[in-house]
Amino acid sequence: MIIPKKLTKGDKIGIISTARKISLEELKPAIHILESWGLEVVLGTNLLEVDNQFSGTVHQRTADFQSMIDDESIRAILCARGGYGSIQIIDNIDFSSLKKNPKWIVGYSDVTVLHSHLNTLGIASMHATMPINFSTNTDKALQSLRKSLFGLENNIKCKTHPFNKLGSVEAEIVGGNLSILYSLLGSKSDINTNKKILFIEDLDEYLYHIDRMIISLKRNGKFDNLKGLIIGGMSEMNDNDIPFGKTSVQIILEHLESFDFPICFDFPAGHMDDNNAIVFGINSRLIIREKKVILSSKIQA
Repeated sequence: MIIPKKLTKGDKIGIISTARKISLEELKPAIHILESWGLEVVLGTNLLEVDNQFSGTVHQRTADFQSMIDDESIRAILCARGGYGSIQIIDNIDFSSLKKNPKWIVGYSDVTVLHSHLNTLGIASMHATMPINFSTNTDKALQSLRKSLFGLENNIKCKTHPFNKLGSVEAEIVGGNLSILYSLLGSKSDINTNKKILFIEDLDEYLYHIDRMIISLKRNGKFDNLKGLIIGGMSEMNDNDIPFGKTSVQIILEHLESFDFPICFDFPAGHMDDNNAIVFGINSRLIIREKKVILSSKIQA
């Protein structure tokens, strides 16, 4: 696995959007915070462009991402927000210079497209909050991102859950947004979960579709040799007029009852203010006990 180097004060950090549009006003809180960390913020040339709901055309978003990847002075790239659109540009990007000069790609939600593709290329990335959310994020979430970027140990403590499956495991973490992972099944961006810890989260989904997606991951062998499972926020779930009859927790437990790997529910990551950073592609330790849950990781590069 190629692991980008940790950041130091004075480094340049780029902001682009591979998906939905964003305004300078929405970016100001994030720019202020990043600068307070000693980083120099560089905005993508087309970041503030508008093409209907998108941050510019496919060509403009592709150009911004490619430019940030190729610019050796940029040490990390933050995706400004999610929404939809990363899948439109992923096959246009040449990642060869990223392999030679690796840098952190940061984001969540729709950015799972990038995380998954990078993982298939053997490049570590960072599932974390994005500039659009900085103004409402908890200090814990922002500090989690800062610690991860600067190579400090990031220990995330989580409340216990009555349906957790206890255990301790050390492995690489992969995953992201469940709907995106489901959409990538069978593609060249489809992740390998063998002997890894899988993290999933989602927002505003119907319970029957959660059922469908978990079954699809299972049928694709994603749980067969898994070492652990982290369930982040399953936020604002929807139901039909005729109830599905099960919660997201019940759905997951029902389909995974034959597996014996540790499972953690309600982990503080995903579509929530307390969206803590999880580094994909590096060895991390997950401890699930009756009275505590901790995920620990540290960038060694």
